[in-house]
Amino acid sequence: MINSEEIIKQLEKRLTTFNLDQKVQNIGTVEKNTDGVIIASGLSKAFMGELVSFADGTQGMILNLEEDYVSIILLGKGRHIKEGEEVKTTGKLLSINASEDLLGRIVNPLGEPLDAKAKIKKGKDMPLERIAAGVVEREPVDKPLKTGIKAIDSMIPIGRGQRELIIGDRGLGKTAIAIDTIINQRVGKTKELNTVICIYVAIGQKQSRIAQIVEKLKEKDALSYTIVVNSSASDSAALQYLAPYAGSAIAEYFMEQGKDVLIVYDDLTKHAWAYREVSLVLKRPAGREAYPGDIFYLHSRLLERAVKLNKQNGRGSIT
Repeated sequence: MINSEEIIKQLEKRLTTFNLDQKVQNIGTVEKNTDGVIIASGLSKAFMGELVSFADGTQGMILNLEEDYVSIILLGKGRHIKEGEEVKTTGKLLSINASEDLLGRIVNPLGEPLDAKAKIKKGKDMPLERIAAGVVEREPVDKPLKTGIKAIDSMIPIGRGQRELIIGDRGLGKTAIAIDTIINQRVGKTKELNTVICIYVAIGQKQSRIAQIVEKLKEKDALSYTIVVNSSASDSAALQYLAPYAGSAIAEYFMEQGKDVLIVYDDLTKHAWAYREVSLVLKRPAGREAYPGDIFYLHSRLLERAVKLNKQNGRGSIT
């Protein structure tokens, strides 16, 4: 039998190790699960773009705030999430793990490897949504980005930190121009300039097409300085919507180190389709056979993240 002295000692021990810090969690309830979008109530402290977690470990991102409920896009399959289950806010914005270890890898928009290779080492968490660099942080574009295509380099040269639209009908070789440009950044092709790190963002493409592109990059020894962010046609509209922002976040990681980055979005039309699909599920108005009105702001905000930084900020660039 335990005597009173032992009880007092145990109580004193527990009191010395007792944590007085209060932890407040914002917990809500799942009301509906439809087409990869969760409607939840009770998350009074939630904010736009916040990361949330469900009981089975699936994560989601808040994309709509209403008076009584929030709309959450799922970042996983989430098939087993049922009405009445708990959902918790994390207080964090969606971010991606960015490091040198990403070079030569194929990842999804959440930074998870898709190439069955080793786990990617922990680096810096880069937010997917970020305000573009201001006027004071930029400088004029003065270095060329050589594509290796004589017609482009001689008549319409592209600078490091510039934005360029490749437009044309299906099957005319828009992707071929982008892939050839990546291949022509190989070490030795541009000795007078630093090697450009390349990021290829595939949005809504067929898996077989992505496999062909990766194989071509391997053949030409271009995968060593290239990162492929893949959100294929079989992925959810939410992941396809996030893909270009994930690519841009990785590009900003290397830009902050003073490096030059080339990022290819292939293509933003499919990104607009994915956003339209998400918007319709969220009950946002979209015209008949048209995109939601804010798609233009969405893309201009994304493309503004392409920048040539000044000397004080490391002189990195995103093209």
